[in-house]
Amino acid sequence: MKTTVIVGTQWGDEGKGRICDYLAGQADYIVRYQGGNNAGHTVVVGTKTFKLHLIPSGILHPGKLSIMADGTLVDPRVLAAELDGLQAEGIDTSGLRISGAAHVIMPYHPVIDQLEEERRGAGKIGTTARGVGPAYADKAARTGIRVYDLLNPDVLRKRVAGALEAKNVLFAQLYGAKPMDPDAVCDEVLAVVPKLAPYVADTRRMLVEAADTDARVLLEGAQATFLDLDYGTYPNVTSSHPVSGGACLGTGISPTALDEVIGVVKAYATRVGSGPFPTELEDRLGDSLRERGHEYGTTTGRPRRCGWLDAVMVRTAARINGLTSLAVTKIDVLDHADPIRICVGYEARGETLRSVPSDVSVFEACTPVYEELPGWCCDTSGVRRLADVPANTRAFLDRIGELAGVPVRFASFGPERTQLVDLAP
Repeated sequence: MKTTVIVGTQWGDEGKGRICDYLAGQADYIVRYQGGNNAGHTVVVGTKTFKLHLIPSGILHPGKLSIMADGTLVDPRVLAAELDGLQAEGIDTSGLRISGAAHVIMPYHPVIDQLEEERRGAGKIGTTARGVGPAYADKAARTGIRVYDLLNPDVLRKRVAGALEAKNVLFAQLYGAKPMDPDAVCDEVLAVVPKLAPYVADTRRMLVEAADTDARVLLEGAQATFLDLDYGTYPNVTSSHPVSGGACLGTGISPTALDEVIGVVKAYATRVGSGPFPTELEDRLGDSLRERGHEYGTTTGRPRRCGWLDAVMVRTAARINGLTSLAVTKIDVLDHADPIRICVGYEARGETLRSVPSDVSVFEACTPVYEELPGWCCDTSGVRRLADVPANTRAFLDRIGELAGVPVRFASFGPERTQLVDLAP
């Protein structure tokens, strides 16, 4: 079996969706291994743009199996709407499989998410308020609801009643909010279950059995390395493990079965929400990157913070994930930038750092050390072959690979499928 993992090396929004879409054409199984609808993949196919929040991007390739594995979170209402949207566009969704062991975002989870953010006030994390954190918290507390429970209404009602017994106390006494009725919650979710039930499967067994064949498996994560619950800028992180190790946790595939780990790098850096960002540009150039790169959240529409590429992050991500190659995206956004800066180190508290510190207070104090490269000052959106890549662009890509210690394999010059160049000889 040939198994490839796609991970983000920054704070998400690196363009993993378009890399996954490109590689999905060569895969048999395309597997989402963590996260919920707090993230999205934008894929451009011809004149159509698809914004996928839960369903793996492989669904846009006929004849592929697209799996939402054990580690994902399923909001039944959001998933049903996403299915309706794809089907309305003529997309065949028969290849979708939803893990019965995946946990469910129930209607009370987004409510808790929003109320908790409001309670934090100035210390808010900047969540998407989609209920992901509270759902993962219930999973860890062993009070969660799984997709299998949706198929048995009696079990569902019993488990929801038990969960809300404690949560309604929180609603009333901590948040000053109205309690939620267990039956109404169950009715809301059960209304869409008939639409989802045909896709439910034991995906763990499917993937374990695939290991005994010559199947090609593509594992796609949401968010990115520095939003990982353990390796990110805690507490401004997501509630799951986007790193390559999370692909094994979220699917049941053995770590020894992973053949490739491709890290996706945006040619500059962006971040949504709060948290340290050493290379952030709070000026006209930052605004220009946001507008040229259409840097607004796929899920929330929030404007992203923008800055220069941080190679220290990419190098650190390469080691955490065991990257075998890099895919650099949105190169065309830098077409008019000259010179181009890359952060190659940090100055913090009298030290020079070459890796991202795990102490967030130190990271917040970091001042970037920059290296300047000449821009290419031409339109690269039409680049389709290695021979068409401008010399200064190639030098930029080569330098990223040198700083990360990992070669750049793919270069993306726009959102369309044809705008991706394989740099392998």
